Amino acid sequence: MEITGIISGIAVGIVIGLLGRLLAPTMQPIGCVLTIIIGIVGASLGTALGQYLSWGFWPTFLVQILIAVILVSIVAGLTRSRDSGR
Repeated sequence: MEITGIISGIAVGIVIGLLGRLLAPTMQPIGCVLTIIIGIVGASLGTALGQYLSWGFWPTFLVQILIAVILVSIVAGLTRSRDSGR
């Protein structure tokens, strides 16, 4: 993989992760790096699903954001429950 592919993957991860955090209905006690990782995972899973089902750009983009929202909610719930035990 070339450096431009890595940089664009991180850039897409930032955008998808931030949109996922904005649309998640909960308070998210997660950091920037975890948001980017969630965005990269959401973008990758959404792209794979969109290509498998032969969707265009917009449906794939919306699914990427939806997956990121779900992942942000799951990670925020796990982080919150772990912090409340202290």
